[in-house]
Amino acid sequence: MILAGDIGGTQTRLGLFTRELGRNRAVVQAAWRNSEHPDFETILEEFLARTGRIVRGACLGVAGPVVYGQCRLTNLPWVIAEKKIAERFSIPSVRLINDLEATARAVPLLSTENLKTLNPGRPVPEGNKAVIAPGTGLGEAFLTWDGDRYRAHATEGGHADFAPGSALEWELLVELKEKCGHVSPESVCSGKGIARIYRFLRAKESGEEPPELSKELIRAGDPAPVIIAAAKGGAPASNLCRKTAELFLSMLGAEAGNLALKVNAAGGVYLAGGIVLAVLPLLERGGFMEAFRRKGRLSDFMSRIPVFLILEPNPALIGAAACGFDTCGVQQTPSIQDRS
Repeated sequence: MILAGDIGGTQTRLGLFTRELGRNRAVVQAAWRNSEHPDFETILEEFLARTGRIVRGACLGVAGPVVYGQCRLTNLPWVIAEKKIAERFSIPSVRLINDLEATARAVPLLSTENLKTLNPGRPVPEGNKAVIAPGTGLGEAFLTWDGDRYRAHATEGGHADFAPGSALEWELLVELKEKCGHVSPESVCSGKGIARIYRFLRAKESGEEPPELSKELIRAGDPAPVIIAAAKGGAPASNLCRKTAELFLSMLGAEAGNLALKVNAAGGVYLAGGIVLAVLPLLERGGFMEAFRRKGRLSDFMSRIPVFLILEPNPALIGAAACGFDTCGVQQTPSIQDRS
């Protein structure tokens, strides 16, 4: 029995996987809001007590850099360590990996039904692949072919410097720099980024917020879902929210293009996470891909890169399970991996 985990800034998802069912289907899984728990160990203790299963290995995808088997989560005051988890819960083998590395590990295991094509492009067989996922923060990872299979690599690219691509984005950068100091792609291409963009545009276009929307935003602990729903025309619909979503997707497209260039992702770029699934109707309107392709002399090259949206709701859990089986040496049934 393998324990897999996806520990983000907002939620923790845990699942148990067996050799018989494989990496793409959990025997049991559950999710928790992190704000309701003091630490990860409390969640894990509850999960293991509830399931009553013996775990022989674990792989946990965590939202932050992993150094010497330990991670201090970037957007949550938790520290998680392999040794501590192994000793406290008597798990023989425990491994921490970055959550986007976990998502990247899932990419070769996904079927075509788990993907939506945003740009068919012309994929290079065995070419590098990139993964980008806006959530509480902004995760980035990539995959390389080693002659036998794809290998996933974590990055902290979401914390590099944000590069504005328009006069409006320059204004946003100036405002955020005054408030936050360092402005990264995560500052704008994330759930928190959506809220920042909305406040920026609301101040710039004063008086456009409908009263009912104001009430919804006050009631919501996280304003991003409210803004996204209003942007798609839900009640209360808002032109200001639509502009917010369009600016967010343009900046996300530009950053996805930056990542593709840096890792030469001729094999494809994959978008993941609940935010991009929520904005799918707006994502298909073209602003994202327009910004993705807009790379000067390499615009034609960018047009040839395939871009996919991952429809599978828990790719990091699948990737962590795959890592867990590899770490524990458990043989698995063949994956859906191909070289395309």
